[in-house]
Amino acid sequence: MNVGLVLSGGGVRGVAHIGAIKALEEFGIHPSHIAGTSAGAIVGALYAGGSHWEEILDFFKSTQIFSIKKYARSKPGFVDTEKFYDHLKVYLPEDNFSSLMISLHVTATNLLDGTLKIFNKGELIKPILASAAVPGLFAPVPFKNGYYVDGGTLNNFPVDLIKDFCDQIIGIYVNPFEKMKKTELKHAHNVLERAYHIMVANETVLKFGQCDVLIRPERMAEFSMFSLKNIDALFELGYKSAKEALVQSNIVKGP
Repeated sequence: MNVGLVLSGGGVRGVAHIGAIKALEEFGIHPSHIAGTSAGAIVGALYAGGSHWEEILDFFKSTQIFSIKKYARSKPGFVDTEKFYDHLKVYLPEDNFSSLMISLHVTATNLLDGTLKIFNKGELIKPILASAAVPGLFAPVPFKNGYYVDGGTLNNFPVDLIKDFCDQIIGIYVNPFEKMKKTELKHAHNVLERAYHIMVANETVLKFGQCDVLIRPERMAEFSMFSLKNIDALFELGYKSAKEALVQSNIVKGP
């Protein structure tokens, strides 16, 4: 049976994906296909490349790819996304989709023509970085004839990329969407996060019904997309939520 794994974007909240992957392994679930956007593209690529969940967690802790504090020390404005190329090359040395153990599809948005680009073959690392280039934080990534930013701006939950290839779909969505108070929008990064969530929410909710198992970790609204101080808590929430969802589903038997 082919099992597809869909990983949403969400900045640092994407660490919850890693906890969920730990739970999937404990239940004996090994996906044949992965579709990911932004943080989900990074987690998905590392997992598809053979990294253990502990190694992926270490990558997020050591690289600090979504940490806003790290960027505040650099030049004002955009951060050069490609500075993280060498970090990913350590984990993905062949830098090609063909080297992956699991079929992977990632999304990125081409600013030049406003279209969504699907990457699933050829060069690997630049498309991953393009998929994770959050507008307003990362500089767009030039690649071939495009100029790319976060795929989540057009498709933050890419179920559609793999549903035709899979018998079962497990989706993990790590973005919250509840009403907010004006006092919660004190800083620029709070406004950026809120605008991002509003932009993707309506399109995403319609796709939840396409999942055989939907994992939505609780309390995500308590955590910033751009702060690493609660990274272990995010991991544990992803793990706990995935175990609960899998126990309640009919997709597998428990460990």
